[in-house]
Amino acid sequence: MLDTKYDHLSVEKDKYNIWKEKGYFTAGDLSKKPYAIVIPPPNVTGILHIGHAFDTALQDIIIRYKRMQGYDALWLPGMDHAAIATEAKVVQKLKGQGIDKYEYGREKFLDACWDWTHEHGDTIREQWGKLGLSVDYSRERFTLDEGLNKAVTKVFVDFYNKGLIYRGEKIINWDPVAQTALSNEEVLYQDDPGAFYHLKYVIAGTDEYLDVATTRPETLFGDTAVAVNPKDKRYKHLIGKNVILPVVNKEIPIVGDLHADPEFGTGVVKITPAHDPNDFEVGERHNLERIVVMNPDATMNKNAGKYEGQTREECRENLLKDLEKDGLLLSVEPMVHSVGHSERTGAMVEPYLSKQWFVKMETLANRVIEFQKDKDKKVNFYPARCEKILNHWMEIQHDWCISRQLWWGHRIPAWYKGDEVYVGMEAPEGEGWVQDNDVLDTWFSSALWPFSTLGWPNDTEDMKRYFPNDCLVTGIDIIFFWVARMVYQSEEITGSRPFKDCVIHGLIRDKQGRKMSKSLGNGVDPMDMIEKYGADALRHYLTTDVAAGTDLNFDEEKIKATWNYINKIWNASRFVLMNIDDLKEATLIGLKPEDKWILTKYEKCIKTVTKNMDRYDFNIVGSELYNFVYNDFCSNYIEMAKYSLNTTSTKSTLYFVLLGILKMLHPFMPFVTEEIYQMLPIKDAESIMISKYPEYDKKLIFELEESAIDDTIEFIKLFRNIKAENNIT
Repeated sequence: MLDTKYDHLSVEKDKYNIWKEKGYFTAGDLSKKPYAIVIPPPNVTGILHIGHAFDTALQDIIIRYKRMQGYDALWLPGMDHAAIATEAKVVQKLKGQGIDKYEYGREKFLDACWDWTHEHGDTIREQWGKLGLSVDYSRERFTLDEGLNKAVTKVFVDFYNKGLIYRGEKIINWDPVAQTALSNEEVLYQDDPGAFYHLKYVIAGTDEYLDVATTRPETLFGDTAVAVNPKDKRYKHLIGKNVILPVVNKEIPIVGDLHADPEFGTGVVKITPAHDPNDFEVGERHNLERIVVMNPDATMNKNAGKYEGQTREECRENLLKDLEKDGLLLSVEPMVHSVGHSERTGAMVEPYLSKQWFVKMETLANRVIEFQKDKDKKVNFYPARCEKILNHWMEIQHDWCISRQLWWGHRIPAWYKGDEVYVGMEAPEGEGWVQDNDVLDTWFSSALWPFSTLGWPNDTEDMKRYFPNDCLVTGIDIIFFWVARMVYQSEEITGSRPFKDCVIHGLIRDKQGRKMSKSLGNGVDPMDMIEKYGADALRHYLTTDVAAGTDLNFDEEKIKATWNYINKIWNASRFVLMNIDDLKEATLIGLKPEDKWILTKYEKCIKTVTKNMDRYDFNIVGSELYNFVYNDFCSNYIEMAKYSLNTTSTKSTLYFVLLGILKMLHPFMPFVTEEIYQMLPIKDAESIMISKYPEYDKKLIFELEESAIDDTIEFIKLFRNIKAENNIT
């Protein structure tokens, strides 16, 4: 019998290990139709946050639902090596021990990274258990394991041979703290205070000058031209002449280029090809020299003359003083502008000329756009509006910088000997070859996740059976980071979409709607919430509070309310169990009107719940079940049933409906439903996890009885209201 009080700690204890040991999570029953999802691999950089709990609870709902519907349900787990993030954490840890990464050496450093990975991987698995995630541990993968390394290397080599990967010198986003290149998606923009600094560029051989406005005067040492628009009547007569570069005192040309906008600023722009992507393009068109003026740590280099060794900020401050002293600073116009910062280190990103490896995006992006026009090939987004994010990203796509100046990651399979370059699965034969020191962007390996985890490039049974995946669940913030890359990599490599459906959820914010961050101190540890209220309450709240794709403003009071809801289910179940303990067989014969009423409500609930489960509208499922459980079953039917508890029809109906309620709630709150299920006098499976999900049965729809009882309930409500209004006892 159930305890008199619902205690989430005792209810949730030990069940997960029993499920795991019994093999309920393990896929592979070939007699069933396959259904597969893969977990978005969490970074091995620390504990899971509330966003992970939200994301994985949604996936567990889907996989438990499909398992109960009779599918061979595979939920494949794994973790991401997270190149920049993990390397930064390990560097920091070693620094605390007085160890320098470069003095330590590559091999020892990688050993330290593996130690970190194993330690934090264990923590993540423990947290998966507390959340109740029914992942198939027998197939767990890691983005840096041997099989995935083979897959990544093959894709790189194949893309290189197809001309889709190339090495070139271009302007990239440079993180001066991590000292590595970043992709555009790893740069976060924020509004920072700044200014337009109006500088005097004297026209050579005259007393005239051009007013050149810039937000970054410290890069002027790399100026190799100034540009004006050839249609700008104010300046077109100057094209071909030279100006004197302030402080440096060398002549640079005035070029005509459409990049100079007559309507913006003064219409004259300084051209620094090594430190600005637009200037780089201008430099290409006019064959301008590229002069890098900074070191990798963003201090000024020898090209900055007397400012060498100063930080960007120090150089700017000192340079402006010197410009003002020489009468070359015309004015300072304060403004706020959008500045890129590294997602991982927070450092201000430096546009930097560097030789890197790139993926040529045009062909890949166009293929995705074509696939998305074909209803049989496309990825279906839920909610559908999120597809626009994917398509927009494909339309504006720039080549993807994939090399990173790190040690932890998939090392680039390229070797150099003099001017020769060799790319291959194995090192080239012969002496003198040196492998590229860089590793690949983490997203390059995680883009292969839906099929590399199933054994590709080998022709495995899992690959044949579970690919393409049926569904992917992820946050709206990484559609362009990850979803887009999985789609174009999969379509290029396998000729197929990576998954049929993509379920997008919003972000979790605090109660005031602010983004959760360390600086605000408003983050929520899901393990704390589980300790206070249980995983069932946390899961149900997170997954049913808002519509798909909508941000959730976290409110602890709502978890308390969910705990109270579970407590209501517990108490109702306890009442039912006490009164059906002698039930040997559930037979829906000789039904009373109230029995037919609840059965009709129950069947209609199944129909609505199933329809919305299939649409991933879990907030509607949550509301439908809450109304049925709380109002129809607990508040009304149980009260009616008290008058006929000695009849088989009432006992059978109580059992039948409670069993269905537990099964429909199980994907959302697995622990408490298993606890109650095990107390039932009749069970259809060893565990509720592997029992059959309720199916709609129109034979149990009794419209006349439903209408009559509805009228009766409405009459009682009105009657009680009149009594209350007139103080009738």
